[in-house]
Amino acid sequence: MGESETTPGDLRRSGMALQHDREWDYELDRILTAIDDRDAHRVGLQFPEGLKRRGPAVVDDLRARAADDVRFLLSGQPCYGACDLDTFLMQRTDLFVHFGHSPMKQSDKILYVPLFSNVDPFPIMDAARAELAEEPVGLVTTAQHMNHFEAMVEWLEAAGYPVETRRGDERLTYEGQVLGCNYASADIDAEQVLYVGGGKFHPLGLAMEHPDKTVVIADPVNNVVTIADTEQFMKQRYGAVHRAMDAQTWGVIFCTKIGQGRMEEAEEILATNADAYMITMDEVTPDRLINFDVDAFVNTGCPRITTDDGPRFKKPMLTPQEYRIAIGEEPLDALRFDTFHGTW
Repeated sequence: MGESETTPGDLRRSGMALQHDREWDYELDRILTAIDDRDAHRVGLQFPEGLKRRGPAVVDDLRARAADDVRFLLSGQPCYGACDLDTFLMQRTDLFVHFGHSPMKQSDKILYVPLFSNVDPFPIMDAARAELAEEPVGLVTTAQHMNHFEAMVEWLEAAGYPVETRRGDERLTYEGQVLGCNYASADIDAEQVLYVGGGKFHPLGLAMEHPDKTVVIADPVNNVVTIADTEQFMKQRYGAVHRAMDAQTWGVIFCTKIGQGRMEEAEEILATNADAYMITMDEVTPDRLINFDVDAFVNTGCPRITTDDGPRFKKPMLTPQEYRIAIGEEPLDALRFDTFHGTW
């Protein structure tokens, strides 16, 4: 067969597909060792949304090296974090492999594969020095770049920066790690923080949680350096709160995903508002809420439902604290970023 006739399926079946995916480390050897150690015959694989397309290639590479009686099952459930495990599949497999996030819940049955990045972070860190003052700097990153974290600290120190790092609370696996819902690792004295990683959501949340700090973004994937700017985001959130101030009836969203439920937050609202109604759901989307006849919603689940998808909802979608502002319990200028703390 000529090269032009080779299909992606042929590559997968030959065990070659992932050799061309240089950005991430899928740790296939560690998965195969875990299968052997646990004598696993049914193995569940869960990928975050952006990497689900890699699932068949991972299965084919594992099939090529595992025993013939090992069956691999791919989760099709939406997945947005380590707090978002497919419990149905997990209960029906001998080993459950969760890709793309660091451990948040310890279990002998769950194997977390963070998908460490193979991208060199140091060129973009060097470019980011133009935005850093010659004073102590805090360093944070996501799970994907933790394989370089110690070297990044040493690099900054060699460049003359005193570096401050810490590990946050129990939801965080590594020192210097941030999640989309938790920025406790930035609770440091430094007035500037260097975030090494892709995307703007994490550094935006960090800047919201720590408004006294300058957050410099060094993105090694897209090779850009920017400063986290919360102005547009704050305007969006203030707008949502203002639209909800006239609301008479409220839908209180309780997310049933295993690591996202905040029942105490939901029950507190219900206990003090006779016109509030709890709505339980696993996946919170505009389409699934459109038929509920209430004036506004309060999301007690993952903060990113509110912050990322807020403009897509037909009615105001607020965080618990934004709800308290809308009903007059807290002042508007007290608005802050919604975060999760502690274990689940």
